[in-house]
Amino acid sequence: MVDLFRIGVITSTHGLKGEVKVFPTTDDINRFKKLKKCILRTPKGDIEVEKASCKFFKNMVILSFKEFNDINEVEKYKNCELYVTRENAIPLDDEEFYIADVIGMRVVCDDNNDLGELKDVLQTGANDVFVVELKNGNELLIPVIKECVIDINYNEKVVVVKLMKGMLD
Repeated sequence: MVDLFRIGVITSTHGLKGEVKVFPTTDDINRFKKLKKCILRTPKGDIEVEKASCKFFKNMVILSFKEFNDINEVEKYKNCELYVTRENAIPLDDEEFYIADVIGMRVVCDDNNDLGELKDVLQTGANDVFVVELKNGNELLIPVIKECVIDINYNEKVVVVKLMKGMLD
């Protein structure tokens, strides 16, 4: 399982006091309000930083960190990603999963027929959709609903699905 989850990407600086604009890559933008520490992934290595302030502007989050006090200190971090550890990730409800944990899992039918590998998760308004790369190279879209996704076994890295009539046609 993945130990770090990406929560955003620094797009630019904001003002002169070391604030940065962050494009959020998390489902819940309000998670930044509760954020205490995160990891700044730079080309030269990871840096643990502590949030000093947070505000929102349009679709962006404006953050400042206790480690940086002016624009010159943060300018070099444009396009760097921000991560949180699994312990600091947003807790899941019973029927939820972290997308990073299911990518790459083997997908099998409830009759033990091996379909292929889970390559992506599309987030739609109604429900998520698993994108499965079949053994023949084609893609199969499987809605993440109780009727189709029977089990997600994290230990064996297997998703068990029940295909609806006509899904492979």
